[in-house]
Amino acid sequence: MYPTSVTRGRTLIGRLKKGDDLLGALTSLCAEANIRLGKIQAIGTVSKAVVGFYLQEPRDYVTLDYDYHQEIISLQGNVSIRDDKPEIHVHIALSNGQGKLYGGHLMDGTIVFSCEYIINEYIPEIDVKDDSQDNTFTRSLDEETGLFLWPRERIADNQS
Repeated sequence: MYPTSVTRGRTLIGRLKKGDDLLGALTSLCAEANIRLGKIQAIGTVSKAVVGFYLQEPRDYVTLDYDYHQEIISLQGNVSIRDDKPEIHVHIALSNGQGKLYGGHLMDGTIVFSCEYIINEYIPEIDVKDDSQDNTFTRSLDEETGLFLWPRERIADNQS
């Protein structure tokens, strides 16, 4: 990935509603605020969790369902663009009532009991020497991994 300088935009801080789908609610917040690049963090509790793990072969996610209350020890992720809409890519670490820790890729179906979030917006800086560069962080299919990832190099660099 090419390094890109960014400036910090807005910071959104808030609390999600009990019963919300965690992934859906965070995605909606970013879409409504038109955040196209950013970082997401959160803590709280969930009444049910669905996490994913990417199997590099056969290039597919398996999901694990945990149908009981857990603490969100850490939720970290990013916001970028896919299909011209904000998409969040978030990993979550959870702890059960016995203090055992597990986690993975946050999936639809994780239900909020309580959740406080911080979303930092970033704005890519435009290269004033070469404004033909595409500085958006648009996810596209990476044939090497089978994942939708950020570009490794600037779009204009590919076209020479």
